[in-house]
Amino acid sequence: MSLSDFGFLVQNFAALVDWRYVAMWVIGGVLIFLAVKYEMEPTLLLPLGFGTILVNIPFSGAVDRMFGGELQEGALSTLYKAGIDNELFPLILFIGIGAMIDFGPLLSNPKLMIFGAAAQFGIFFTFCAASMFFDLNDAASIGIIGAADGPTAIVVAQKLGSHYKGAIMVAAYSYMALVPIIQPPVIKLLTTKKERLIRMPYHDKSVSKLTKILFPIIITVVAGIVAPESVSLIGFLMFGNLIRECGVLNSLSETAQNVLANLVTIFLGLTIASQMQAEKFLRTDTLLILGLGLIAFIFDTAGGVIFAKFLNLFLKNKVNPMIGAAGISAFPMSGRIVHKMGLKEDPQNFLLMHSVGVNVSGQIASVIAGGLILNFFM
Repeated sequence: MSLSDFGFLVQNFAALVDWRYVAMWVIGGVLIFLAVKYEMEPTLLLPLGFGTILVNIPFSGAVDRMFGGELQEGALSTLYKAGIDNELFPLILFIGIGAMIDFGPLLSNPKLMIFGAAAQFGIFFTFCAASMFFDLNDAASIGIIGAADGPTAIVVAQKLGSHYKGAIMVAAYSYMALVPIIQPPVIKLLTTKKERLIRMPYHDKSVSKLTKILFPIIITVVAGIVAPESVSLIGFLMFGNLIRECGVLNSLSETAQNVLANLVTIFLGLTIASQMQAEKFLRTDTLLILGLGLIAFIFDTAGGVIFAKFLNLFLKNKVNPMIGAAGISAFPMSGRIVHKMGLKEDPQNFLLMHSVGVNVSGQIASVIAGGLILNFFM
């Protein structure tokens, strides 16, 4: 062993005792634990957790580093440039998400769309709060964490040139995976037992195939006119849904829903982890962004629930306020959470079709909200 090699080993060992690396290993381990033990979005949290450990090994070759006075490219940094910097990964993922979505419950009861809009309140509240600490473009990028929509958060932060893209992406995807932990306490805090017991009969209305085919096309055109910057986001989402509903690309639809969506999510988790290096992540501003992201999710949930309670003041047939919480874009997790909470209160209270209808409307509303922010700040 040469003297230079020995010196490198000593330097590497000295770096190992840096508490920041150890802290990031613990964070990575927690993410892996949540993915394996509680099955919280394992296709996302497992690669995110493992990638966090990977990039925080001292002098890791997985990310770009200076060695011998030369820049050596790391695999994860290359993936980041190829899939995140040009917004490729989130847009491809939107095709898979669109193929998963059944707009039938929403089309059979279009009034549910209003709950999806109300649940975007957290975006604008957080933007106002973040503007006290960050410049407007960064504040707008942080606010979009409240969309509960990782791809939209990536695209908005990228287009606005945010200085905190890594922290924003980590916050958006981490909180999406933690929706089952974040939402129930907020819902319970804002509703009474009586309100949670409200039953909402579901009247199945047939929706024609033509309507289901025209819907993604019309939404794309309307959203493009209202918020032109949302065209790529809403377009890829609705194209995925068109693949599902056209009836002639069934095998492609199944591939998009499963293989494509899962594969891109794994790559997303790994590439986002490349931004979780200790020196970038363990900073005051990063922790502040994580806190603001949590506030955004809480106020999104609260906005939907409070809006439903407000409507009940004027409605003869009351709605269960819990469905308002499903208006965030975390599809289909939020819809399932509301349904499970309803069953826990009353085993005969089936809210699934209502909550899913609100959930898919939130998916559309979050993309349009992202487009509006881009139109305003670009």
